[in-house]
Amino acid sequence: MTKRRRRYKRGYPLAVLVGLEERRAVLWRVFSEVVKLDGTVERGPEAERGKLYDFHESIVNALRPALKEGIKSIVVAAPARTDYAKNFLDHVRKHHAWLIHEGPNAATFGELVGSAVQLHDVHELVRTKRFRDVIGETTSRDAENIAAALEKSLDLDDSGTVVSYSLEEIEDLVYGRQEQSRPRPEHLVLTDKYLADTKNRGRIPRLLQISKNMGIKTTIVNAETGTGLRLSQFGGLVCFAKPSRQKMK
Repeated sequence: MTKRRRRYKRGYPLAVLVGLEERRAVLWRVFSEVVKLDGTVERGPEAERGKLYDFHESIVNALRPALKEGIKSIVVAAPARTDYAKNFLDHVRKHHAWLIHEGPNAATFGELVGSAVQLHDVHELVRTKRFRDVIGETTSRDAENIAAALEKSLDLDDSGTVVSYSLEEIEDLVYGRQEQSRPRPEHLVLTDKYLADTKNRGRIPRLLQISKNMGIKTTIVNAETGTGLRLSQFGGLVCFAKPSRQKMK
């Protein structure tokens, strides 16, 4: 009898960790249960010291898939007494203002001293209190942006955004997205408590996976934060959608 392979629990996404060295950057997806390698960006041999534009642009491009999926907390780590993190964050502020200014595409960046290139170093780093503090700060600021979007959408003067709270209605929106007359779901938000306590254990992972496949942003927030408490007032699950083009005409 063959032994069944045990599936590990990945949990929900928290952030992207970027480990910087002089000539490379290693990206990691940080989930609530595990950390997974997401890619490596090498600095070209033609780049002289101080000429880092192409290297930093490649890192931003490597972050785009995670940002598109709705992971907006980015933690940048570099060894002590180096300026790798500072130089990269300066590049983002100068050339990618859309990433740091308030708006639906904005991300939240945190900085951490430490090596995050080798897996064993990353495992040690994510267990530290300073890493948890940075994650807490970035996810809280990200959650505040979500809360602001929710309040704006609930405003009667807001034009257009459709906010849905029931699982059935949200499934109907997501699975029927191909129909032009339906609102177009753009962002699915739920609390970690809703994810842990839901009785619909088969439906929620399917909804999250299909949303991801369709390019719908998904965000899971801490239920104990201000944003989490506000979402809990609506049941813990909210979907933001835009009206169909036909209705807008």
